[in-house]
Amino acid sequence: MRKPSLLRVALAHATLLVASAIVLYPVLWVVKMALTPSQAFDLSLNPLPTDPSLANFREILGATDLKGTWLFGHWLWNSLVLAVTTTIVGIAMATTAAYAFSRFVFPGREGGLRALLVTQMFPGVVMAIPLYILIDKLGLVNSISGLVLVYSTTSIPFCIYMLKGYFDTIPKDLEEAAVIDGAGRWTIFTRLILPLARPAIVVTALFSFMTAWNEYILAATFLQSETAYTLPVVLQRYIGSFNTQWGLFAAGSIVVSLPVMLLFFALQRHLVGGLTAGGVKG
Repeated sequence: MRKPSLLRVALAHATLLVASAIVLYPVLWVVKMALTPSQAFDLSLNPLPTDPSLANFREILGATDLKGTWLFGHWLWNSLVLAVTTTIVGIAMATTAAYAFSRFVFPGREGGLRALLVTQMFPGVVMAIPLYILIDKLGLVNSISGLVLVYSTTSIPFCIYMLKGYFDTIPKDLEEAAVIDGAGRWTIFTRLILPLARPAIVVTALFSFMTAWNEYILAATFLQSETAYTLPVVLQRYIGSFNTQWGLFAAGSIVVSLPVMLLFFALQRHLVGGLTAGGVKG
């Protein structure tokens, strides 16, 4: 192959630099507002802070109520418990259901898949009122447990569809070979199918975690006390009808985004490719 010319390489790098600058500029602008002590909306094009300060971060991380309770610790704990529990519930129930839809033929299979698809056609906020009535009857309003049940109603159908499509790509020859070796259905599922489906499970879990972590409307509807809030609900408090605290809002946005960014970096090796390539010869 011919080696690319120096001009071509320079143009490619210049194009990538311009694209990176366009993508990173809004992020740098948010960081600038977070590091600016003033709460005013800065209209300058300079993405670098002129007088950097950590005052906004200190105010958010050290927030307390009138009783001296450390509110940020409650907000962070609530968000983590909510997102992790929703992800675990969604994945645990979706893997078995998706495997059944992928491998077994039973009455109502096609209708069940269509019903799951219909649930994804409407936003979760459409079900806010009936869900609130049900959660209120169960006495779970203003609790993380009630919100986990609410989020699971939208998380599980999505997880099932994502995993069912991946299970369909796993060759059945592997399961037949395991049956010949004496493996039962549960052994095949736990020791063969789940390890092979790890990339799909990781991606699905990540989307489920992000959805629960970032959701605001339902959380603001079901949570009432200040110590029960999640981080997205707290962010909305900095935006008022007549005044907006842009510095605190930008700092809070960065704090809320950090766990998801760290999760992406930690799981990035599982997000590329499948593990079944070359699994069957012939």
